[in-house]
Amino acid sequence: MSGAKNVVSFLNKCLQTFGSQGGLDNALMACKVVGGSPGQCTFSMVVDKAHANLGGTLHGGFSAHLVDSITTMALMTNEGGMPGVSVDMNLTYIKAAKIGEEILIEAKTLKKGRTLAFLECEIRNKESNALLVKGSHTKFIGS
Repeated sequence: MSGAKNVVSFLNKCLQTFGSQGGLDNALMACKVVGGSPGQCTFSMVVDKAHANLGGTLHGGFSAHLVDSITTMALMTNEGGMPGVSVDMNLTYIKAAKIGEEILIEAKTLKKGRTLAFLECEIRNKESNALLVKGSHTKFIGS
């Protein structure tokens, strides 16, 4: 896939496809594409009650879902465009985001090998740029 414009169009289609599946993926419809290029993408989202825990902050499980889904989309913007299968995911929770705050979710492909892809993601507060969640994701992509 070449060109940022093509990548952004592809990412918007991914959001529609993921979101139309229902269930947890439907919550991804709150995300908006900010930008992208081959191997990387950035989304924004306002934290809503549906994404929050009882404390009124971004739910850790939903953060994991964002890392999983957004890194997968970053991987799919690479040549070959396959989503792969998760084999490992690690998240470090650094700071909370409150309901009503806007976050940025940035993901990139670190390395795409023959059978494995290594991805990373950062979730930040849009206003302060404070790092909220740091995630790494490994996917099996080969046969």
